[in-house]
Amino acid sequence: MAILGVLGGSGVYDVDGLENRRWERVASPFGVTSDEFLFGSLAGQEVVFVPRHGRGHRHSPTSINYRANIDALKRLGVTDILSVSACGSFREDLPPGSFVVVDQFIDRTFAREKSFFGEGLVAHVGFADPVCARLGDLVVAGAAAAGIPITRGGTYLAMEGPQFSTLAESRLYRSWGCDVIGMTNMPEAKLAREAEMCFATVAMVTDFDCWHPDHASVQVSDIIRVLTENADKARALVKATAPNLAGRPATCPHGCDRALDTALITAPDARDPGMIELLDAVAGRVLKPRA
Repeated sequence: MAILGVLGGSGVYDVDGLENRRWERVASPFGVTSDEFLFGSLAGQEVVFVPRHGRGHRHSPTSINYRANIDALKRLGVTDILSVSACGSFREDLPPGSFVVVDQFIDRTFAREKSFFGEGLVAHVGFADPVCARLGDLVVAGAAAAGIPITRGGTYLAMEGPQFSTLAESRLYRSWGCDVIGMTNMPEAKLAREAEMCFATVAMVTDFDCWHPDHASVQVSDIIRVLTENADKARALVKATAPNLAGRPATCPHGCDRALDTALITAPDARDPGMIELLDAVAGRVLKPRA
């Protein structure tokens, strides 16, 4: 059974038509999640919303416990994750208010735990194609149904923050061919892949970073204003996309749900029992003894 997890802010999870709503804390051995999760259903589709910064925006991009959030979603049986994120734009044709279905990342973060695996149990997952094309197709279809213009494809530069870019950095990232810049999708996407969950990102453009000669450098007040303007579209997109999961295939055609098949490199007799226990949800499929 498909269950959709949605990572985003308050403008995303306050969706009209969400039935059987309840807030509940989900425990994780990786620590405390960003907040309680909001459970509900949209047109019969189970959905779990995660306020990644916590209600009231209490967590910075660096202090978010990404591992706890993703591990908790895995424990709940979530199969697909839709990340909705505010971003800056490096393209003239992606002005504030634009929506982009991202398909690539450049990770420039440096102060975050980026893997569930480590000492005693090492794994290397494939990440050449970091998002699920099938889930991206469903998002594009949802946007069309909701009448929301959306761009398919783009590279997301993940920066550490919480400060915004310098002008030199902004120009550098543009020269690399990046399309948008944000602070939260790494390590979300990497952890989702390790947890064998399908993942897609919708970048909601709020500003032009600081490269654009005709726009002032990014200000929080401007970001909040555009986020508020985009909130209705974000909610409509989630509402239109969720029912599309009804026809989800039993196995992902892109292999997202089998990412660990060839990823574990630590020999079975050398694996730390404590790590095996810690990873019971994330990697239980490949770590459980076979009959």
